[in-house]
Amino acid sequence: MKKAEVAKLKEMLEKQLRELQSDLTRNLAQPMTTPLLADINDQASFETERSFELRIKDRERKLIGKVQEALKKISDGSYGVCVSCGEPIGVKRLQARPVTDLCINCKSEMEAAEQREESFAQSTSSPAPTPN
Repeated sequence: MKKAEVAKLKEMLEKQLRELQSDLTRNLAQPMTTPLLADINDQASFETERSFELRIKDRERKLIGKVQEALKKISDGSYGVCVSCGEPIGVKRLQARPVTDLCINCKSEMEAAEQREESFAQSTSSPAPTPN
């Protein structure tokens, strides 16, 4: 990978990290108090929304870690190398997902294996059809 491509990806990652950290700081400044809602349906809706917001914040927190790890790899020269097979990750893939640590082939194989496992788990957990 060319130095200019790495520099551009580093710039993208640094910008993404600043934005994520800014959002996280802004969200943490907001109080997480539970209003007293008289209607049980309103309370349930509020709790559902809060749960959704917490899941989003958790995903953002994990993404911050991935961005920091990618920046560390850029610094030590190991960025853009697949952790599974050791082959270079394509520039287009890195541009689309700069925090990735798998090449497209290894990622595809991993997803196919997960899909096979999921299909197997579903087929073994569903009851057998009854004969007529």
